[in-house]
Amino acid sequence: MAMQPPGDLAPEHSNPGEEIAYVIEGTLKYRLAGKPPVTLKAGEVLFIPAGVVHSARNVGSVNGAELATYIVEKGKPLVEPAK
Repeated sequence: MAMQPPGDLAPEHSNPGEEIAYVIEGTLKYRLAGKPPVTLKAGEVLFIPAGVVHSARNVGSVNGAELATYIVEKGKPLVEPAK
């Protein structure tokens, strides 16, 4: 689970496998390469395909938190910084 204070940014990165992000609290804005930004509130889910560069920012006034599930081949890292 990742917790972000208001205004905090998870910088651009990708995952070698799929990510399913479930927002537990707050309001998070996700930016996925090639797509318009999407803003999610608690209880909403986002599917992020493998290899897509993305970032997330807490755009709310309270802490934001997500529970992420990764489907990644064994032995590969979960996160790769964007180049």
